[in-house]
Amino acid sequence: MQPATYGSELLGRTLAGTSDDEASPLTHMAVIPTRTAEFDDWPEWVHPQVRDAFVERGVRRPWRHQVTAADHARAGRHVVVCTGTASGKSLAYQLPILTTFAEDPTATALYLSPTKALGSDQLRATAQLITGRSAFGHLQPCAYDGDTDSELRQWARAHSRWIFTNPDMLHVGICSTHPKWRHFFGKLKYIVVDECHHYRGVFGSHTALVLQRTLRIARRYGANPVVIGASATVSNPAQALSRLIGDDVVAVTDDASPHGERTVAMWEPGFLEVSGGENDAPVRRAAGAEAARLLADFVIEGARTLCFVRSRRGVEVTAVKAKQILAEVAPELESRVAAYRAGYLADDRRTLERALADGELLGVATTNALELGVDISGLDAVVVAGYPGTVASFWQQAGRAGRRGEGSLVVMIARDDPLDTYLVHHPEALLDRPVEATVTDPTNPYVLGPHLLCAATEFPITDDEAAGWQALDVIEQLVAEGQLKRRKAGWYPSPGLDPHGDIDIRGGIGGQVLIVDATTSRLLGTVDSSRARTSVFPGAVYLHQGESFVVDELDLDDGLALAHPEEPDWTTSPREVSDVVIDSYLERRTFGPLTVAFVEVTVTSQVVGFLRKALSGEILDQVALDLPEETLPTRAVMYTLDPDAMVDAGIAPDKFPGALHAAEHAAIGMLGLVATCDRWDIGGLSTDVHPQTALPTVFVYDGFPGGAGFAERGFHAFADWIAATDVAVSSCTCDFGCPSCVQSPKCGNGNEPLDKEHAVTLLRLLGRLYGS
Repeated sequence: MQPATYGSELLGRTLAGTSDDEASPLTHMAVIPTRTAEFDDWPEWVHPQVRDAFVERGVRRPWRHQVTAADHARAGRHVVVCTGTASGKSLAYQLPILTTFAEDPTATALYLSPTKALGSDQLRATAQLITGRSAFGHLQPCAYDGDTDSELRQWARAHSRWIFTNPDMLHVGICSTHPKWRHFFGKLKYIVVDECHHYRGVFGSHTALVLQRTLRIARRYGANPVVIGASATVSNPAQALSRLIGDDVVAVTDDASPHGERTVAMWEPGFLEVSGGENDAPVRRAAGAEAARLLADFVIEGARTLCFVRSRRGVEVTAVKAKQILAEVAPELESRVAAYRAGYLADDRRTLERALADGELLGVATTNALELGVDISGLDAVVVAGYPGTVASFWQQAGRAGRRGEGSLVVMIARDDPLDTYLVHHPEALLDRPVEATVTDPTNPYVLGPHLLCAATEFPITDDEAAGWQALDVIEQLVAEGQLKRRKAGWYPSPGLDPHGDIDIRGGIGGQVLIVDATTSRLLGTVDSSRARTSVFPGAVYLHQGESFVVDELDLDDGLALAHPEEPDWTTSPREVSDVVIDSYLERRTFGPLTVAFVEVTVTSQVVGFLRKALSGEILDQVALDLPEETLPTRAVMYTLDPDAMVDAGIAPDKFPGALHAAEHAAIGMLGLVATCDRWDIGGLSTDVHPQTALPTVFVYDGFPGGAGFAERGFHAFADWIAATDVAVSSCTCDFGCPSCVQSPKCGNGNEPLDKEHAVTLLRLLGRLYGS
């Protein structure tokens, strides 16, 4: 089979199995043509043994973007190489680092990745490069993460010159004990921030402050390391890395690597024959079930396939269903499909990675744990079960196929969700849209405050450092609370302060809740207290390393959730009610009867129950809960409308609540089109009369203390956001509203009232007024 026809022919054979009496799930197909490589010569400064190591591994000449980025780093400039998947970004930082190691036997380097799998893969690649090379002496590259045992950590600290870790361990295991790393920091030449587009939202804000504290420690010990970022294609990559490290950055974005032809298909599952959704709304076949069928079909065709699923449970279910299909039609292939996700033991993850790379496994269902740069060559197809949240992530996942320069197929399956439905019917919004800029806000006081305490315990904070972090107001608050003290040399921590362990840089703010198996007293995991109410409420299904548990009790005062093992054939989703108080207006725009604002708010919310859903998507029942209220200071984008304008547009006053509520739900589902967020990162409230505005009002707010930048992005992209929401709702084929347009899986009011028809009228009114 010729590569030029591989993707379309594989897709055609899969569609041939579709029943004649059902509509084709294929909504769009596009072909991305082949791109040829552009080479450059090895830079003269590259050490001969470094060049020879790459030549022996088949790299006779580097691609042009690799040389450009390496030259910047060698010259002492912070640089980010921002090119596509499989474009050899690793070589761009390996050249200057390995050359420096060959020239300076005392130099050290630090490598950061957002996942252990990627760090392990890059460590293996580095070890293979330097094996048998005398120029590198006692380089001893070594992992230092949660999988590294204590003896090896001690050895790495004493002997390794290149540490491979992640932001979590850098924060809690290295920066917190920096005197033990004094020699390493004092000789630190380079810091690699791999897949730096992954650092967005609250996680990105935490990582930015960890990186800036790391650079601060190195400089206090006399070093001045160069930061080399590697990123999938994002908007403004230099600005994104600059926000992470607090310094100027040069970007290299012209991708000179080759890739084979890629066929991209958009796929919308059909509706179930029997409606079992909330308020009798139609329900589509689950994206995970559809993905399992495609995964099995592609494996039967001999196509090595990765299937990306958004949740850990979804990964397990998709793999099981694919294996069940194969057991019936091709039992000899059943063992060649597996699941892969975070939470597995390190040895199990490594075994799966090798089996996929070696071709022993033909199909793997995975979370985004395999989205990042683990080197898996020779894949033929990728199935993306649900839009992954950003254009950058979609192309990163899609780029896993065709890594040998051959033809490949990518199928994006829509979930029953407004944004997914919109994208499969408006593919240009995904395939032709520039990738997003990452959203981070390191000045968020709820993120910045705890890091300032960590920084003060590492070294006293000077006036210049406080100004650079825009932290004076937050420092004054910490002083008032007695956590910092002002002295002549700067701000010092109060005696006994040990703040590093209190920060969950993956997004948690506040204390931790322990999740314990009540039958064995085994610790299953932790969740930050701000998320516990919506993730480990009594009755919630909780997954841990392939095991399923049901939560029996949540004690927020003691920070404890008790669960028991159970394998239910249903899932749970929380139902929340909330109230929003406007604290201050940050920005405001008025267009006649419409006002759009970016505001600081206080959200009071309460989980009042949860839905139990069958794995196929049908609603089984709704269970009431009585959990305490939670207060969230955050930021929101809001709009108000004059009631007369709504009436003039054809929305009667008795239709206000349903129209506003439906428009709010749809807008929350569509915010991910303009901001790097998921609907579970944000919340909303609509009311026909808000007590502070005395007008019909809609809020969409960040679900993190202090905000995460998503609502601000919605404010600045309001016109595009609302226009896309209008199209998503009006083009949905349901009659009265469904999960693909205006129903929300987390609505505390049971998706009542919802008025799809008048929501479309409202959204079009907003579009006409905005900018008028």
